[in-house]
Order: sequence, then structure tokens, then C-alpha cells
Amino acid sequence: MARWLRPLVGALLLLEGAAALSFLHHRYEELVQALFRVQSQCPYVTRIYSIGRSVEGRHLYVLEFSDYPGIHEPLEPEFKYVGNMHGNEVLGRELLLQLSEFLCEEYRRGNERITRLIQDTRIHIMPSMNPDGYEVAAKQGPDSNGYLTGRNNANGVDLNRNFPDLNTLMYYSREISGPNHHIPLPDNWKSQVEPETLAVIQWISSYNFVLSANLHGGAVVANYPYDKSQDQRFRSHRRTVNTPTPDDKLFQKLAKTYSYAHSWMHRGWNCGDYFADGITNGASWYSLSKGMQDFNYLYTNCFEITLELSCNKFPPEEDLERQWMANREALVAFIEEVHQGIKGMVSDENNNGIAGAVISVQGISHDITSGDMGDYFRLLLPGTYTVTASAEGYQPLTVTTTVGPAAPSLVHFQLKQEVVRKPAERKASGTRLNNKALQKKVVPRATRRGTQR
Repeated sequence: MARWLRPLVGALLLLEGAAALSFLHHRYEELVQALFRVQSQCPYVTRIYSIGRSVEGRHLYVLEFSDYPGIHEPLEPEFKYVGNMHGNEVLGRELLLQLSEFLCEEYRRGNERITRLIQDTRIHIMPSMNPDGYEVAAKQGPDSNGYLTGRNNANGVDLNRNFPDLNTLMYYSREISGPNHHIPLPDNWKSQVEPETLAVIQWISSYNFVLSANLHGGAVVANYPYDKSQDQRFRSHRRTVNTPTPDDKLFQKLAKTYSYAHSWMHRGWNCGDYFADGITNGASWYSLSKGMQDFNYLYTNCFEITLELSCNKFPPEEDLERQWMANREALVAFIEEVHQGIKGMVSDENNNGIAGAVISVQGISHDITSGDMGDYFRLLLPGTYTVTASAEGYQPLTVTTTVGPAAPSLVHFQLKQEVVRKPAERKASGTRLNNKALQKKVVPRATRRGTQR
């Protein structure tokens, strides 16, 4: 299908779902009310939970959509959207509230596409990661809002510069041929992060997220890892240092999925900048240290991109409906991208799931691991791959599989347990072998000479 045609087709599929929505800016109390209103309207497919509190004590609420809310179903991928990380970048916050209302309304209307999405995906939506910063920005209002007013949290910290710096560890590890995935956290990391950052790290450590997007403002572009270059550059220098991940082609495809489903992001010229196809490698734009996007990729199984959605960080209310219509199809289409590549169960010979099994793809130096139930999800582009599953105490298993352009390929691994003999057993076995060898040498001589007493 032609690239320009996909947004049109998707929009037609959703056209009948243009339900009446309220296009308003929501303060914290109003945001909470909006989330609970959605939950009350769709009680059987939604759940609200808090991952923690901000510096000033506001809950960091998440709205979950699933046919079994609160339960991870084996082979059903986990997806997340995070908005308003910078308190004064508010469009993402409002879009995620609109998306929540939209998913609920379309599910109730029997929209087949949305119903299938909720049945096959566990979707987590966090409209605001920085509610304290938002309140500071909202007091100024759209008309007089400064470029940095409310950007940081209540402690004055930029949350997208506050995650443990795993890039530096990864670049050093790469020089010594070490891993660039599931990099352990520094011992003192908790003392170096803000309450909001701590809550998010614990959140993404508790759920086996597969795909994610972080919604920002101030530009219009889909930005993908790495955000930090090995040779640190700064935005003011405008020097491009493309810093690709081992999954660079996949990340480009994910970013293009959003940009081409968006009404104008893919055109490239926005906000005085030009980005071909409406996408950019983060470090190629400007290098960013301690960001959430790279942290997801280097510490968890989650592939995250950053969506810059508006030139105006705090757009006026009269612009919200236009922005929603521009982003609606893209927000849905990006969730659907979680259903590609391969997935399956890693189990032992008794069909018990093996948690933490490593899934390696030949030619891509970035592994993922199985979840608590033994299920795994590996996003891949269409093609043929050699895939290995390994786990401590088990014999690794390698298979070749082909990934198509539609649904993920189902590839299960049943690992056999390694048989490890104890040192005493190996010694005794060795003694028996030596005696047999000795007998083979002695008996023939005795036979030739006759039995002697």
C-alpha cells in the first residue's frame, strides 16, 4: 500500500467513530476525573492504577485497556504511552486523554479494529509523568507561557535528563565486546533520580513492555534511539552525529509508521526544521544524556521512540481538535506496530515457562528476555532470521524462522535441561574407565600366556 494512502484508509476505518469529545486543557483534578469517567464507562476493559507520586504528592495515574484488566495474558504484548514528561509540553497529555475516551467509545460502539486491538494488546496510558510541572505551566496559560516555565519537576529537575546513564556504560562495554542490552543499574542509582523517575523505572521493571512512545512538544518529528552519541554533542552546535542502535532499520520503520499516519509530520518541514520523512535519529538531531528513550532500550525489552507533536508547547484550546484529528490515526497505528516480528513461549520439558530466557537474533547484537510466564516478544522487520533461546541450566536451542509483514510469527522453544555431573561422579566414572582400559591391556596377555596363579 502506498505510504500516502495508509493514513487515508485508517481514517476511513475510524470515520464513523468521530464521537463528541471535549477539547479542553485539563488541570490535575480534571485529568483524574476524566480518567475515572472513562473507567466508569468501560469498566470491563479498563483499570486505573498509580505507579507512585510526584514530588508534591500527585498520583502518576495509568489507565489500562485490556479484555482482562490487571492480568498479563501469555503471548499478549504490553504497550505504553507516556505524556507530559516536560510539564509545559501539554499536547501529549491532552491527546492521551482524547485517545482514552476514543478507545472506550469505539469499543462500546463495536468498532472491529479497536475491539481487536483491546483484545489482543494490553495498553497502558499515562497522560502525565510530570503533573507538578504542568500545574506551574497551566497557571501561566497558553498565551504567556514561557519556553521553560513548568518544564522541570517541583525540584527543578528535567526528568528527561534524570535516568541512569546506561549509554556511557554501553559504549565502554562495546569497546570490550560486551553486551549492549539489559545493562545493570549503578549501585547508587536510586539516590540520583527524582520520585517521578524512580516510579517509572520501577514501573517498566514490573511490566514486560514491548513497545512505547513518549509524547513531547516544541517540534514535529518522530525521534528514535540512540539519543546520546558516543562523542557528546550539544544542540547549540547543530552538529549531526548519527548514532544508530543494532535495531536501526526497525526503529526507522516504527518512526515512519507514526509520521506517515500523521496528517503533516511526514512532510518534513515543520517549526522551521526539516526532517526527511518526518523522522530523525536522536543523536543526529542533538545529543541527549540520561534520557528515558535510550534507558528503555538498554535496560528493558521495550523499544521506545519520542514523538515531538507540536511547534507550540502549550497550544490554545481552539487548536486541540485539529491536533487530535491529525494524530488520531497515528496513535492507533503505532499501537498496532507491537504486533510484528516473532513471539512465543520458552518452556522446559515439562512445559513450565522459563522466565528470563535470552532470545538472540543472529546479526542483531541486542537480545531480549522472556517474561515471568516464559513468553517473549521480539520486534523484527519482515525477513528470515536465525534465533536462539538460552537459559541458565538448559541447552540452548536455535531455529530459523521467517517473519511476514502482518501478524507476528509464533516460535516456541522447549529447552532441555543440562546434565551436569558432580565432581565425585566424574572422578568415579573416570576410575572405572581407567580400570576397563587396563583390563583390555592385561586380559589379552593373560590369555596368550595362560592363567597363572
